[in-house]
Amino acid sequence: MVLYFSATGNTRFVAETLGAAMNDSVLDLLSRIRENDISAICSKKPFVICSPVYVSEMPRFLMKFLKKVPLHGNRKVYFIFTGAGYSGISAYIGKKLMQKKDMDVMGYEDVPMPQNYIVSNLFSQATEEDIKNTLARVQKEIPLIAEKIRRQFPLKPCNAPLPERVLTIPFNPVWTRLMQPTKKFYATAKCIGCGKCERICPLRNIILTNGKPHWQHSCAHCMGCIGSCPKEAIEYGSITKHKTKYHLTKFLTEHPK
Repeated sequence: MVLYFSATGNTRFVAETLGAAMNDSVLDLLSRIRENDISAICSKKPFVICSPVYVSEMPRFLMKFLKKVPLHGNRKVYFIFTGAGYSGISAYIGKKLMQKKDMDVMGYEDVPMPQNYIVSNLFSQATEEDIKNTLARVQKEIPLIAEKIRRQFPLKPCNAPLPERVLTIPFNPVWTRLMQPTKKFYATAKCIGCGKCERICPLRNIILTNGKPHWQHSCAHCMGCIGSCPKEAIEYGSITKHKTKYHLTKFLTEHPK
């Protein structure tokens, strides 16, 4: 079974493409994360966990969920990471989580996807051509990964050098606290009060008041709200005003939204 969380469509695309290639079921974890639903998940086939990468780690809310949820049936687990090409210590952390569940960790693969972190000018946005080229590459890569998993071959070992772990583990919470504020998020006059941003926030951080979204104190900067708004009515200060509000479904022609 393929399990995934996706905020802007990148991980969903990889998970669904992988599931189709393996003829395996695919489970979106968003509602379970939002509702703290930790009822057991069962699979006769190996578990494949597809995750984005936030600040060189798996999203912390996803790690918290995986730590709690029982995984029954097959004891093998694979990880697929969909960052911009570097997953940091994500695989190492995933391995530690799964080993505590007595799972047999079979390795990981990185599947680089388009950059979606638009609330910072530190990263350049992918062009439409870049995105289409990425999708074409991924559609060639996924069947190869799927075949390895189908045969239960190992992928890359889930290791991380000690210096990287020493730097990343304490750095992540500091970055999250100082560099991921919510006060800059706001809805423009284009907002129609549909509540989609509220419904998709994995941390239940967005509350609709008088038909307008308001952001609370906890935020993972997953880009789900700003990328999914049907009217592109959400901005982050002045940084995003002239940027494309990224969601992968806007660029898909051969796959349903």
